[in-house]
Amino acid sequence: MKKTTLVLLLIISLLGAIAYLVLAPATAFSDKSKSVVIPQGKTDKETVIDLFVEKEIVKNGWAFQLLGSGFNIWGKIKPGKFQIKRSDNLINIVRMLRNNHQIEVKLVINKLRINEDLAKLIGKNFSTDSASAMAFLSNNDSLKQYSVDSNTVCNIIIPNTYTFYYITPLSKILAKLKSTSEDFWNAEGRGQKASAIGFSTKEIYTIASIVEEETNMEADKGKIASVYINRYHKGMNLGADPTVKFALKDFSLKRILFQHLSVASPYNTYRNKGLPPGPICTPSVETIDAVLNAPTTDYLFFVAKPDFSGYSNFSSNFAEHSKYAKQYQQALNDYLLRKKTKE
Repeated sequence: MKKTTLVLLLIISLLGAIAYLVLAPATAFSDKSKSVVIPQGKTDKETVIDLFVEKEIVKNGWAFQLLGSGFNIWGKIKPGKFQIKRSDNLINIVRMLRNNHQIEVKLVINKLRINEDLAKLIGKNFSTDSASAMAFLSNNDSLKQYSVDSNTVCNIIIPNTYTFYYITPLSKILAKLKSTSEDFWNAEGRGQKASAIGFSTKEIYTIASIVEEETNMEADKGKIASVYINRYHKGMNLGADPTVKFALKDFSLKRILFQHLSVASPYNTYRNKGLPPGPICTPSVETIDAVLNAPTTDYLFFVAKPDFSGYSNFSSNFAEHSKYAKQYQQALNDYLLRKKTKE
C-alpha cells in the first residue's frame, strides 16, 4: 500500500512538473514582449531551438524540443518575425510557430529623397538587406514591371504607413506601393485634374516634390505650384533651388549660390528646361493636392518674406520680384550681422 502511494505521489509530482514546464511562463526575458527573427534557411529543429534559447525566448530547450515534437512542428516552421509575450507558456509558443502567426511590420514612409533612403528603410525593416534593395532599385530591368525606372521609382510611393510581413520580398513591397499609388490617383478625380492642367500624374508628382522642398507653409504651396506651372507652360527654366541641392546631393545647403548653379546634371533646372527626370523627394498627399488645385495666377517669381515667417512674396514681373528679393536680402544681412555681433 505504501509503495503504491509512493508511486502515485511520484507520478503526480512528475505530472505537476511537466504541467509547470508547459503551462507556466516559458520565457527568460524581462521586457513585456520580445520579437525574434527566424532567418531563411535556418528553420531546422536544432537551429530554432538554439535561437530561442539564446534569445531567452524559452528557458528550457529540451522541454521546447519535446513539446514541439508532440505538436509535430519540426520541419514545418516558416522563416519570419515572431513576437512573444513575457507571459507566454510553451504551448502558446509552439502553437504560434505551428500556425505561423507572424507579426506585421509597419513600413512608415514620410519624406524620402533618394533611392538610397528607400533601400535603407527596407534593410532596416525587412529580411532584404539595404545593399540588395539598392541593387534592385538601380536596375531598370527590374523596375520595368512597375512602369518606373531608377529616376522615377519614387513616383509609385505615396507617403503613408504600410503593413507587410518581415520576409516580404522587395518586389511585392513595390507592387503594393504601386497599387496604392494607382488607387490614390484614381480617387477624387486626381488623374483628371492632372490632365486638365496639362500634366501626367508623374509630372504632377515631380512638381509636388519640388514644392515639398520649397516650403512647409500649406497656404503657400498652391501659389508656389502656380509659379512652376506658369514657368513650364511659358517655356521658361523652372529655376528651382531644391533641384540644385538634389543635383549636388547636398541637402544641408541653406543658400544656393551662383557657383552651385553650374552643376552639370539633368536635375539642375537652372541649366535645363522642363521638369527634371524624376521627383526629388516623396511629397505629402497635401502637397500633391495643392499642386492639383493650384490657383490660376500670373505669378512667375517668389521669394521669402523679410519677416522670416516662412511665407513668400509672389510677383508676376521681375522688377517687383527684385524689390522683394532686396528686402529679404537686407533682412538676412541684418540678421547675420546681429548674430555675429552677439558671438
